[in-house]
Amino acid sequence: MKTVVIMQPQLFPWRGLFEQIRLADEFVHLDDAQFQKGGFTNRVQIKTAAGSQWLTAPVLRDGLPPIADCELDYKTPWREKHLRTLRNAYARAPFLNPMIALVERVYAERPRTIAQLDIAGIESVCDFLGLRPRFSRASATPARGKSTARVAELLRAHGATRYVTGLGALNYLDEPSLAAEGVRVEVMAYRRTPYPQLHGVFDPHVSVLDLIANAGPQSAAFLDSEAVPWGRAVRPEASAC
Repeated sequence: MKTVVIMQPQLFPWRGLFEQIRLADEFVHLDDAQFQKGGFTNRVQIKTAAGSQWLTAPVLRDGLPPIADCELDYKTPWREKHLRTLRNAYARAPFLNPMIALVERVYAERPRTIAQLDIAGIESVCDFLGLRPRFSRASATPARGKSTARVAELLRAHGATRYVTGLGALNYLDEPSLAAEGVRVEVMAYRRTPYPQLHGVFDPHVSVLDLIANAGPQSAAFLDSEAVPWGRAVRPEASAC
């Protein structure tokens, strides 16, 4: 059995994505998806003493290009601002230094596109967490279909027999068509297990950088969510969050 996870690039995303990656033999960065303003491609929330705060990487774009073609805007010192904000927010976190070092390494590469930045961030976090699936990019597989058809193309190209997806897929994915191709579809059942966290009531949905700053080398122990068969998945509107 080969398990594949497919996800659009995101900026230092929440812990849940890495729980998916933990289950994968191969992770496909969906870098040919269309950039969506207001999504998580170029921004993420962190937790501060004053509440949640966005970190945003500005982009240069004309319309809604593929994420792989969306260039970063370096006219403002946003990397330095992000690092300063992280240092202030997590000044009392026990593992501030390794978290900052990880972000500094990614930002030092000065990637050209938001896809390159996101992918470098995700793969660097995976390395820190000890997650080592095979990584690939959807843009390497010519796109002929959309939605479920595109997912099927990628699963076929990467030899998947099991596809682990997020809750959002329950609203659009044609599971029977994938089952007909011999692919078992499973959906994440997020546990949102609390870990030691600064700044008040526990928030499970902030950036994975929060987990690293607070749990350090024990971070992987808090990746404990599993996937359930398609028919047993709980739709987002019926879930606790």
